[in-house]
Amino acid sequence: MLFAKKKDLIGVDVGSTSVKLVQLRAIKGGYELESIGLAPLPPEAIVDNSLMNTTAIVEAISSLIDGLAQRKVRDVASSVSGNSVIIRKIVMTASTPEEVEAEIQWEAEQYIPFDINDVNMDFQALGNDENDPSKMQVLLVASKKDIVNDYQAIFSEAGVKLVLLDVDAFAAQNAFEMNYDIDPDEVYALINIGSSMMNLNVMKDGISLFIRDVQLGGALYTEDLQKKLGISFDEAERVKMTITESSSDELLESMNRINNTIAYEIRRSLDFYNSNALEGKIGRVYLSGGVARSINLANAISEILSLPVEIINPLAKIRFNDKLFDPKFLNEVAPVMTVAVGLAGRRLGDK
Repeated sequence: MLFAKKKDLIGVDVGSTSVKLVQLRAIKGGYELESIGLAPLPPEAIVDNSLMNTTAIVEAISSLIDGLAQRKVRDVASSVSGNSVIIRKIVMTASTPEEVEAEIQWEAEQYIPFDINDVNMDFQALGNDENDPSKMQVLLVASKKDIVNDYQAIFSEAGVKLVLLDVDAFAAQNAFEMNYDIDPDEVYALINIGSSMMNLNVMKDGISLFIRDVQLGGALYTEDLQKKLGISFDEAERVKMTITESSSDELLESMNRINNTIAYEIRRSLDFYNSNALEGKIGRVYLSGGVARSINLANAISEILSLPVEIINPLAKIRFNDKLFDPKFLNEVAPVMTVAVGLAGRRLGDK
């Protein structure tokens, strides 16, 4: 987290096509759902991770905040990804977290391609380096201060306070760990696919081994349908949402072509990890995000990777009152809410 004091937070995922909100209440043995919601954004409200239409974004956040079950909670956790964030695993000549803290700024200057004074920075000590126990592996995370300031400004205008800024891939990992029994010896690939960005996170026993953001996502389906059918972007979006196994061969061919594009991009990234995998090869893949349930996508990825692929349910272990929340609705929106659930499960002071 780029800045962070332990109490409940509202998780707000600001995506390129919608804002997602989740509010959880910590209970014995887990969490209970307090609020959940999604508000669409107009096209190009966010472009290349830059907040272009701040008025629309603030209105979307405000509409969701107004529907909160527990309105006394005013502190928000959100997240960033893509070119707005830099993540590096580095090895330092330090053997304790205290030594890392003392040296991290000097070390970071070697890995961050900006003036160190222009970024907010955080780190997590991962333990001693296997090849040299006198050194320590450290996960370094940084984001430019103007991005952080932009996020603080939109939440402030919406009447809440941004107190914790995470990374999309780490928030998705948190949601996964909240809802699944993790085998400490298994290497998992968590892939969160939104409209314009794909976050890949290879993890083992709670530690991220490989992180990559790829500017590619569900908009590819829309653009392909738009060209193929000669329709507007909005019309193509509507068509995309209605495609089923019984749709025309033309529509299914379009979807399958993009499925393969996404699957091969995933394979390229994961092959890079596997070629240097000291901690073991990837054994299982989990998908999340708005694109996860695209028709035949999971099957295409499984076939091309030769690995089992499953869609994450970030609400699998979250308790809820079925008189307040429709189970069918929760099941439909669950993959889209993965990052927001992970953010809602954060607490101030988390690492």
